[in-house]
Amino acid sequence: MDPYIIGQQLINGLILGSTYGLIAVGYTMVYGIIGMINFAHGEIYMISAYLTAILLAVLTFFGVTWAPLVILLVLFGAIVFTGIYGLVVERVAYRPLRNSPRLAPLISAIGMSLLLQNYVMVSQGARNQAIPTLIEGALTFGNDTNYIRITYVQLGIILVSLISMLILTFVINKTSLGRSCRATQQDMKMARLLGINTDRIISSVFVIGSAMAAIAGILITLNYGSFDFYVGFKAGVKAFTAAVLGGIGSLPGAMLGGILLGMSEGLFSGFVNSDYKDVFAFSLLVIFLIFRPSGLLGRPEVEKV
Repeated sequence: MDPYIIGQQLINGLILGSTYGLIAVGYTMVYGIIGMINFAHGEIYMISAYLTAILLAVLTFFGVTWAPLVILLVLFGAIVFTGIYGLVVERVAYRPLRNSPRLAPLISAIGMSLLLQNYVMVSQGARNQAIPTLIEGALTFGNDTNYIRITYVQLGIILVSLISMLILTFVINKTSLGRSCRATQQDMKMARLLGINTDRIISSVFVIGSAMAAIAGILITLNYGSFDFYVGFKAGVKAFTAAVLGGIGSLPGAMLGGILLGMSEGLFSGFVNSDYKDVFAFSLLVIFLIFRPSGLLGRPEVEKV
């Protein structure tokens, strides 16, 4: 096997896996706090892609064209708006059903996913959307015939994903909000008795997860340049697979699962067949659910008595 081809596919997989990991953080945080899967989370990612295009158009209209400033403003605006969407999802689809049987919020989340899909389709149109290339250029390693190429946008994806996860890890481990999140995760009733506003903490978790999905949506949109209203479904399922692989409920596991899934897809696409990479990903999910349902870094759930 050509080492340059292997290296290129691994880099492609690392880039894709980094974004899977960012989206998977939303799944794993919500599950860790309330023990439920937010199946509307993929649509938050999709909305961030549309927000990227809208904000780019607005900034261009007002004459803001310097790429670093544009990206920072788009990043800030998309995080704010997707955070609001995440808060609405929690208030509408989850909070009223928090004490109901688990099937009820699951159906509610699927309904919210379909609602957001159709809302975007009606408001923005069903056709594919595209944005212009903001940053051009690439780093090349090798010679004229055999080389590994990584664009500046792809390099930015890796760096921003790493920085985002480091900041989130710091927030969860070193701040009062993080301590409240961990206390709510361990025992919600006891946390409430100790004066923690668990409703506010749960809402904050939805907002943080939505912000991470927004970052992933912006990065992928800047890299590929095109998207549609259905892009959130596939990305959401892949990110859920990553969360299960790494151990749902574990933040390091979410990123690890995303990177492993992305690299596995990259190698499968390069050496087997790219048409079946989704089948491979979902087969990997089924295998882990059968043989290691707690994931790589997850812990088996112990029933409290």
